[in-house]
Amino acid sequence: MVVLVIVGIMLGAVSLSSMQSPRQRLQTEAQRLSVLLQLAREEAIVRNRQTAFESNGQAYQFLVLNENKWEKIADLDTLRGREFSLPGMKMTIQRGDSIDLNGLRIVFGREPVSRPFVMNLEVGEDHVSINADGVGHFEVE
Repeated sequence: MVVLVIVGIMLGAVSLSSMQSPRQRLQTEAQRLSVLLQLAREEAIVRNRQTAFESNGQAYQFLVLNENKWEKIADLDTLRGREFSLPGMKMTIQRGDSIDLNGLRIVFGREPVSRPFVMNLEVGEDHVSINADGVGHFEVE
């Protein structure tokens, strides 16, 4: 009987810790996106071709520039297109003084230095930013 009580308490603790708040889910989504942006940047350098992140608000994909034509990256599963895991998420990208609201695209060049940007993600009252410094560091705040 004591063993069953202990097992029940442990299962309850595990299930409570696995349930994330909306803020934690947004933070997790931003962390994943930050890693994928880093990978896309590195792919641009390795492939010696421009790569891009593109989003329509509900989903995103990664593209590579082949012979003056943007094509989906098909040979790398980690950079496949995905839907955002949080419904109703809003995204903006700020570069310097300008903010892009529609047709969101970030292009990574073949050079190790690119233009800095801040990607803002929000769901309801929760807000998270991904700061890119232009030299390969992506920080989630």
